[in-house]
Amino acid sequence: MPSGQLQVPALPILIPLGTVLMVTAVVVLRRRRALAPGRLVAVWAAGWWAVAVLGATLLPLDIAWGPEAGPPELFRFLLVPFLDMRVDDFILNIIMLLPLAAALRVVAGVRDRGRVVLTGFLISLSIETVQALLLVFLHGNRWADVNDLMANTLGAWLGWLIIQGPAAARRLDRWALTRQPAPLTRS
Repeated sequence: MPSGQLQVPALPILIPLGTVLMVTAVVVLRRRRALAPGRLVAVWAAGWWAVAVLGATLLPLDIAWGPEAGPPELFRFLLVPFLDMRVDDFILNIIMLLPLAAALRVVAGVRDRGRVVLTGFLISLSIETVQALLLVFLHGNRWADVNDLMANTLGAWLGWLIIQGPAAARRLDRWALTRQPAPLTRS
């Protein structure tokens, strides 16, 4: 089997991806007859946040394959919580998913704490799984870390708590792509 290696840079992927998301947002909002400056900015912010998460977790990526690549660097798997945790990475991973609740509320109308936290967990699990697979099969340069999974999930929950204030909720709802009916009140 031939050997090889490849470096996947960040900016040539992230900038076009973010631009495509911006254009897509304009098209979708226009088709829904919902194009308004505040809504457009909110959707663009959610899109660029997602692009930033992709960049922070996977890019740039160095991969290698074949016999000359050597064995996978299994020390990059951190499966025991707190044992090898770096506090600064833990805090950054919390911060990374703080905007998730706002993005979900604006783009998909998700308001439920359980759905926000589950989505944060699943996003983080997907990231860590991809990083683990890249480590094993393509000698990737990232780490698969259970602490990141915990921190990201905590960040999603904290983000949900932050947007529960009435002012934040009203502003996000005003910019949301999907309008939720007002809750029924008793007379």
